[in-house]
Amino acid sequence: MSIDATWENEAASRKFSRTKSIDKQFWLGLRRRLLPFLLPVGLLVLWQVLTSHGEVAPQVLPAPLQVFNAAVHLAHTELWADITVSAKRAFTGFAIGAGIGLIMGMINGLSKIGEELMDSTIHMARTVPHLALIPLVILWFGIGEETKVLLVALGVFFPMYLNTYHGMRAVDPGLVETGKVYGLRGFRLFRQVILPAAVPNILIGLRFALGVMWLTLIVAETVAADSGIGYITTNAREYMQTDVMLVGILIYALLGKGADLTARTLEHFLLPWHPTYGTARK
Repeated sequence: MSIDATWENEAASRKFSRTKSIDKQFWLGLRRRLLPFLLPVGLLVLWQVLTSHGEVAPQVLPAPLQVFNAAVHLAHTELWADITVSAKRAFTGFAIGAGIGLIMGMINGLSKIGEELMDSTIHMARTVPHLALIPLVILWFGIGEETKVLLVALGVFFPMYLNTYHGMRAVDPGLVETGKVYGLRGFRLFRQVILPAAVPNILIGLRFALGVMWLTLIVAETVAADSGIGYITTNAREYMQTDVMLVGILIYALLGKGADLTARTLEHFLLPWHPTYGTARK
């Protein structure tokens, strides 16, 4: 066999290998994108089959089409206004509670005096379920927006504080010493070494806090609310409108999923170097 023929065979072999690798990556990527939808679609199909064959009474679990029609009807009336109200309550409370938790977690994680002064008290308060404070908060602030925002802020504070605190405490002392060797001190050391090392724990706290945010809002909006998604579901319960109740529940689920996707996006953006997050993840 001539040298030219050998080179042609090797080139064809390499081209075939590249094509095969690209095809494999394509199918792996497609599987990764479609697999999360497999279970929800399967449950939806099962739901439709059970309701269409009369295995489940419509008063107990309406058919998906009935729920969809209820959602369309609400979309033409007050739904978007109520979603806006709920989102405003949720993210206002989140900004307050998560912001305070982040700052206090950093202070107590970096300062021994701050830890001795505040950490034990915070842990004592953490053992009290924040939803158990609803009667007391209503007594103090009434049934206005302040009550709902305060409950959300209380709910998100503790996961944000705990994960930020442990993130600061878990920074490798070797990294800190290396930063000092390179002349980093004070805020520069914090910004370039300590904070990046603590970001994975902080983002875990962020994801937990976002989940608690919607959980708290669901309960808060069912207590003497006159607007919001919780008001829709509570009002539907009074009139036995199961389809409308399911619409409210599904909206909460979608909003929660959207918040979780936001947190994942932040992970990919802030941690491209990390083996568990970002573009380094396989």
